[in-house]
Amino acid sequence: MPNDPSHWGQLPSAGPVDPYIYEYRLACTTADQAIFAKCAVNLPACTAAKGGVAVWWYHSLRGKKTPVWAFDSGPTCIYDEKPIDVLKEIAARIEHEFKQLPVAPATIGSQPGPHTLRGNNTNFYANATEQTFNITLLGQKVHITATTTTYTWNYGDGTTLGPTPSHGAPLPDDRIGEQTKTSHAYTTTGKYTITLTTHYTGTYTVNNGPTLPIPGQVNIPSPPLHLTVWRAITRNYADNCNQNPTGTGC
Repeated sequence: MPNDPSHWGQLPSAGPVDPYIYEYRLACTTADQAIFAKCAVNLPACTAAKGGVAVWWYHSLRGKKTPVWAFDSGPTCIYDEKPIDVLKEIAARIEHEFKQLPVAPATIGSQPGPHTLRGNNTNFYANATEQTFNITLLGQKVHITATTTTYTWNYGDGTTLGPTPSHGAPLPDDRIGEQTKTSHAYTTTGKYTITLTTHYTGTYTVNNGPTLPIPGQVNIPSPPLHLTVWRAITRNYADNCNQNPTGTGC
């Protein structure tokens, strides 16, 4: 730990992809006021009775022998007599909390539908959105963002696609039947059930601090889509229906 008494340590990595380490320092010390003239005016209202203190966040690239700290964000509030222990515990629990969130599933669309033709391309697409959640964990305000990354399609006839980053999209009416990244052509008639699993990754902040990655992902299944595949038969007829209204095909 540096000699600076406002240096409170550093937050351990919250995930394998985070290239940074973090530390926070007491906000509005004498040194801060020399740099930030309006420091005290901009401080958040931390509840001192609950152990709240205002801090600045800094980050440095991981792996450096001597960290080079750069300002990240703040000021924000930290609550606890030993705030670094709370952040360590949140980092250890955040993946579990992420998997318990009520992430809404994507919906599935098809063109055409609910009926399609054998041998023709049926366009499938997913409607999914980024979702945010605010929870309280160990007395701290934690903001979580769930972001779609990949999709796994099951077309119901033994054919699957993914995980793929392609979620598909609706086609204009005059282009229905074109092959797309998520389309599928059925080779036999029948009734099929199409399913989709959307894979989400997450990030989180503690008390509006730095944005940190959440290890792992959550896999959310969508309500199934039911589709009937028909066949089309083309026949040629020689009768002129105006001359022979009772002819075959008239």
